[in-house]
Order: sequence, then C-alpha cells, then structure tokens
Amino acid sequence: MRCKVILLQVIVLTFMVSLAGCFSSNPKNIQAFARPAQVIVTAKNYILQPPDEIEVHCLKVPEINLQRQRIRPDGKVSFEALGEFEAAGKTPAELAKELQQKAILLYTLTGDKPIEVRLIAYQSKVYYVLGQVYLPGPKVYTGRDSLLYALAEARPNPMAWIERVQVIRPSADKSVKPKIFEVNFDRMMAHGDNSKNILLQEGDIIYVPPTVLSAIAMKVEEVIRPIARAFSGAYVIQSGGQRTGGGAGGGY
Repeated sequence: MRCKVILLQVIVLTFMVSLAGCFSSNPKNIQAFARPAQVIVTAKNYILQPPDEIEVHCLKVPEINLQRQRIRPDGKVSFEALGEFEAAGKTPAELAKELQQKAILLYTLTGDKPIEVRLIAYQSKVYYVLGQVYLPGPKVYTGRDSLLYALAEARPNPMAWIERVQVIRPSADKSVKPKIFEVNFDRMMAHGDNSKNILLQEGDIIYVPPTVLSAIAMKVEEVIRPIARAFSGAYVIQSGGQRTGGGAGGGY
C-alpha cells in the first residue's frame, strides 16, 4: 500500500514539474493575430488549391455556365471548348480573367466581367483543434473562422482546462519562433469577453489542455494500466494452473 502511495506521489510531482513548462504563451503575441472586425477576408483573395471546388458563371458561354469543377491534384481544371487551365495558386478573379481571355477568341462577350468564378467548397486549407474536445482534428479553413467559432464547434469536454486554451501560429521560418497566446474560454462564454476572439489563419493550432486533476488522472492511468494488466495476466495464469492441477488430480 505504501509503495502505491509513494508511486502516486512521484507521478504527481513529476507531472507538476513538467506542467510548469507546458504553457509557453506570451500575451504580447496576440498582436500577431488579426481580429475579425479589423480584417476583410473574402473568397476574392482566397488562393485556390486542390481539392477546392469552383463554379463558373457566364451566360454568354453555355458550355461553361454553371459548370462546377474540383481542382485536380495537378492543380488544373478543364472546360469544354476552352481547354485546361492552371487554377492552383490563383485567386478566383485571376482564374476568371484567364478564362475570359480564352473565351473572347471564340465568343462575343460584353461587360467588364462577363465571366465570374465562384468558390463553392473550401477544401484545401485547414486549421487544427486538439486536446480535450469532443471533435478534435483538422477543420476546413474558410477565411472567416474565429477562435470562438472554432471552440464552439469542437466542443470542449469536461476534462478541458478552458481557462488556459493555447492558440499557436506556427512559423514557416525556422529562425522565427511560433506565436502563442492564452485565452480564457470560460470568460469568453460567461461574460462575452471577445477581446481575444481573433481571426484564425490557415495552419493555426488551438490546443485545449486537460485540467491539473484530469492530467494527473491520465498520467496515473498510463502508469497503472500496464502494471494492472500484468498482475491480471499473472492471476489468470496462476488460477488456470490450479484448475488444471485440480482436474488432473481428480482424473487419477
């Protein structure tokens, strides 16, 4: 019994020491994140990539009007009579301009923008919600996803430490550290505090950590489970041997 108590104390102490380094957030890092009310993000400046889906609107060209295309893995789309076009890396407006340049050679087009390309399915870009939530994993990035929306959709579970949600913006440059700041989701929900309801970007990571007690319980379970399984297996083997021995003795 005493060994179990000592083991538990060691686990708790180890966890508390490791917990001290778990949170590396910097309140000033929120300046690297844009707030929804201050940034205009629309499908017009969305960069197309596979497997985004687009729809073309052009009444003067029936062959392509209302035609939907999923951008292929090679980054291209193709239309009857017009041929193939490189869509990846372009905005919908840039792709529409290329379609128009080819279409005017075959059709009579009028107006400033006779061809419009609309983005109908955001598929190529994601952000991530991880940790103690019911619905973890990558989420489709639309360009207007706020932190509050992401957390409400992922639904933190009872083990979540919602007062210390970490928001991480990774850096593509190895010499630049990721930007990390902390959010009190409980305050955001209970008091309507939207001061940190930032606008997410592609690749952002939201980590919902476990509470101290939940983390300790998971760590204890992680250590105890294989030990308990080993003892359980030994007991089954021993019990089975006794039953076999008893049966053999009765047979003679």
